[in-house]
Amino acid sequence: MHVDAGGADRVAATFKMLGDPTRFRLLQALDVGGELSVGDLAAAAGIQESAVSHALRLLRTAGMVQRRREGRRVVYALDDEFVARLLRVSLRHDSSRRS
Repeated sequence: MHVDAGGADRVAATFKMLGDPTRFRLLQALDVGGELSVGDLAAAAGIQESAVSHALRLLRTAGMVQRRREGRRVVYALDDEFVARLLRVSLRHDSSRRS
């Protein structure tokens, strides 16, 4: 399959989002935990809420997470199964290289 310059830029942007350890940990927490609030994500990933909010803003812009309002509470989730598959494949690849 041949990819044009625009496609290559979009794919590279996806991997750039995964390339940051904080964002990767948040995506993994969403993969494991399903829908989570900022506070839940901060606790699950061991990251301050302000850093979580900033990372979520970037991930939403990149189309990797979505948010939903439950009354006064906002919960976040992975946008689609593709993101979850990328996370799992990356983790499997890492664990196979360490063994």
